[in-house]
Amino acid sequence: MRRLIGVLLACLAFCAVGPPLVANAAGSHPVVFVHGYTGSASNWAPALTHFRANGYDSSQLHTFEYDWSQSNERSAAELDAFVDQVRAETGADQVDIVNHSMGGLVTRWYLKELDGHAEVAHWASLAGANHGTTAANACLVNASCREMLPGSDFEQRLNSGDETPGSTAYATWYSPCDGVILPYTSTAVEGAANNVVACQTHIGFLSDTSVLDTVIGFFES
Repeated sequence: MRRLIGVLLACLAFCAVGPPLVANAAGSHPVVFVHGYTGSASNWAPALTHFRANGYDSSQLHTFEYDWSQSNERSAAELDAFVDQVRAETGADQVDIVNHSMGGLVTRWYLKELDGHAEVAHWASLAGANHGTTAANACLVNASCREMLPGSDFEQRLNSGDETPGSTAYATWYSPCDGVILPYTSTAVEGAANNVVACQTHIGFLSDTSVLDTVIGFFES
């Protein structure tokens, strides 16, 4: 009996000092946030707060900043290097990606044309310009905007063939109240889980906790 009690106490001691349980299954991959046209890493402040409140550690959350006026191809190459850096720092084989607006083009070019799909477990697009927007006619001075026009050479290449390559899980969120992605259905990607949000503005997606909750749930799948 004394020996049995000793074994039980040892087990309890091990459990007390053992590694803590993971607070959220979504934390299995680092998350990379990619902003859109005229945006910056600061756009993601509300989302970062919400992800931390849902079990993510700050070390798991990474914001990618790039020159939004340059070609999306160049930005995608920079994203490729950034993801490699995140993977090296965290020891993770793959990351999850959240993008907004033109960030959809940057991230999809990385996944499709640079074989980034092998390094991305989940791809979530919030109001993404995935099939372009006619609003880009207002900023044709920049290469990124010219590429964002529906029917541009960039868009045609990006959306030819398989729009969701590899084993990456793809999902989009878009709304008829967007006002910037025109038509708003441009965000939907063939082969992805496409989610219509009843009424949300283009910028409003960045801080919509209901949408962010579904993104976190998607990352858990």
